[in-house]
Amino acid sequence: MTTIQAPVRRQSVEAAGTSLSYLSSGDDQSPPLLLLHGTFWSRVWLPVLPALGTVRRCIALDLPGFGRSEGELDTGHATVPALAETVLAAADALELGSFDLAGHDIGGGIAQHIAATSGRVNRLVLMNSVMFDSWPVPAVERFRDPQVRAATTAPELLEARAVSTQRAIKRTLSEEELADYLSPWSEPARHRSWMAMAAAADPRYTLDLVPLLQEARIPTRLVWGSEDDFQKVSFAHRYVREIPGSDLVEVDGKHIPTEDSPAAVAQAIREHLST
Repeated sequence: MTTIQAPVRRQSVEAAGTSLSYLSSGDDQSPPLLLLHGTFWSRVWLPVLPALGTVRRCIALDLPGFGRSEGELDTGHATVPALAETVLAAADALELGSFDLAGHDIGGGIAQHIAATSGRVNRLVLMNSVMFDSWPVPAVERFRDPQVRAATTAPELLEARAVSTQRAIKRTLSEEELADYLSPWSEPARHRSWMAMAAAADPRYTLDLVPLLQEARIPTRLVWGSEDDFQKVSFAHRYVREIPGSDLVEVDGKHIPTEDSPAAVAQAIREHLST
């Protein structure tokens, strides 16, 4: 039997004076699902967009200075609250009122902030997301030191991104797949934006949200690659214990489970959105 799949397109939207790129899938008349990345880019959502696009209008956004978007982040604009404002500006430009929201990695921290404070999120999906005090991991935290940022060369950062990307995926990426993941980091502005996001990583942004999320009781599904070395599944279990309205689906894989178990991830998200 042939599985129905929706085509994936790349589009852009002007938000807060910057042209932001996004991967889109699905009918424009379908309920919107906004998908956010963290220290990677919208590429992490690509394996599941064809399946998700059969039930939602999917918008996998690239933040400023990431992926195919224009602009550049500095440390002041790379905090979770500031990036949440950027995402909401993009949602306004796309004429989205309320929407479903998914976040991966630090994008999950942004998603939690939006869910807890905006009143616009119907259902939430967190995939191998930062939460509580699970972050920043050491490889990211070191960039909070301005001397480390100043001393890091473009080739060093590119090599670090290559190592981190493969570590985030259980299966071995082909040379073409790894090159695709690394392709945005060919420009200096992208290097500076990544380091700004790393420098702005602070667990207080997610810890402070816990009471608001407990009160909001937004239906939330955590989808987790159970062998993640960066964001341990134990934090996902804690989230389910402490945040009402949440549940957890573990899948085979590591930090980017869309690459290891795309069918299982897509099924878990679709099931949550249709409940």
